[in-house]
Amino acid sequence: MSKLRTCLSTLALATLCSLGFVHSANANTTTAVSIAKSSPTFLGDSGTYPFSEAVRVGNTLYMSGQIGFKEGKLVKGGIKAETKQVLDNIHSTLLKYGYRKSDIVKCMVMLTDMDDFDDFNKVYKAEMIKPYPVRSAFGVSELAAGSSVEIECMAAK
Repeated sequence: MSKLRTCLSTLALATLCSLGFVHSANANTTTAVSIAKSSPTFLGDSGTYPFSEAVRVGNTLYMSGQIGFKEGKLVKGGIKAETKQVLDNIHSTLLKYGYRKSDIVKCMVMLTDMDDFDDFNKVYKAEMIKPYPVRSAFGVSELAAGSSVEIECMAAK
């Protein structure tokens, strides 16, 4: 009789466990996550060019690529001078929309000559703030206005 009781107890326990498993498998396990939708806000205008200077979505600022323009002309002095000016332009855009260099989370760099990579990095390292944002660098055949470097960044608060 005691073996029968043990068998029945084990069977009852197994049945209850399997019913609980079936119930939990059928339960709605999705957790509602509240995500505030934020419409893009297009900022600035690039004059005669068909793009915005930046777009803010939520707390993220997506900036158009910058080249080494100052007062409407490409700065002279090669990759180092252009890189410095590009980063100054990025800094100005950040400040204009309430961000700082330390808010930059991603940069995409385009260079017309990958042999300039070391000189570019020297200026970049001197101008950017640790911890450095994630970054990609691409060699391209040509950039607007004969520029040697273009940098596009994203910043988040």
